[in-house]
Amino acid sequence: MPRPTARVLTLLELLQSGGTRTVAELADRLGVEGRTVRRYVDQLIDLDVPVESVRGRYGGYRLAPGYRLPPLMFSDDEALAVLLGLVAGRRTGLTTAQHTANETASAKIRRVLPRHIARRLDTLLESLAFTEQPGEFDTPDAGVLLTLADAVHHRRPVSIRYTDRDGRRSERTLHAYGIVAHAGRWYVTGEDARIGEDRTFRLDRIADARALPGSFEAPVGPGPAQRVLSAFATAEYRHQVTLRIHGTVEQIRARLPAGVASLEEHDPAAGRDRTTERWLRVELRAERLDWLPPVLASLDRPFVIERPDELRDLVTALADRLASHAR
Repeated sequence: MPRPTARVLTLLELLQSGGTRTVAELADRLGVEGRTVRRYVDQLIDLDVPVESVRGRYGGYRLAPGYRLPPLMFSDDEALAVLLGLVAGRRTGLTTAQHTANETASAKIRRVLPRHIARRLDTLLESLAFTEQPGEFDTPDAGVLLTLADAVHHRRPVSIRYTDRDGRRSERTLHAYGIVAHAGRWYVTGEDARIGEDRTFRLDRIADARALPGSFEAPVGPGPAQRVLSAFATAEYRHQVTLRIHGTVEQIRARLPAGVASLEEHDPAAGRDRTTERWLRVELRAERLDWLPPVLASLDRPFVIERPDELRDLVTALADRLASHAR
């Protein structure tokens, strides 16, 4: 039979799973009477665990936000999920904590894992490989991220201090539509109130964010993720490229995703859909063109280069090299 201390910890684990638990439900799960459940709850309260009593027909007990983090009870699967999340977040750059915080959080969880689970986790990490090497990403400030998230949720303007890629600093008032994680970085997209145009900002380049009074209307149209991808595809670069490619939307998007190129799609009228092969206009901007000929070759679809002429020369040069190698 479990000892009282074990039952108290089991009670804590049940409450941490969320929602309100009735006394009858808790008594049944713990194998005790209702008055014993109340005694266990009192013991948790004595340990400063914020347990609330809920009155009414469907009342019972639930955890309330406390002034400190109570002891967390993880199942084996939950502990594994948390640790893998920390590992994956560090490898992809999608973490808001500094490297040391990520490492210390992992160490704290690993230290209390049962030995058999720790061994299995070590075996998994030794067997796990990533297709890309970990990059060096600048992590955003957690306070900035939370302030922006609150501004998005409540549709409130926010003042940000931003440093662009050329090192220029500015202070802007942003009507933030949403926060987007993309390619190992965090972005916020919204309307720059001063110029009245949509802009996308990297969170790690925002030095400070401060909520302002007032509110704004939620925009209609594409969602935040699509706005960020469109911003990348239409960003100002050295070359403007226009192509016509014969194929399906899926075929073209497999090599030229939305974050790279904009695709002029027609409404699927007259029985046409995304799987129908047809001529589609593709536009993109690039600082360099040398990567594009191999991508067009890998599409293996008929294409026409409308601009620039330099791209035609690069494609011709690639074709000559391939023909020479084949001979």
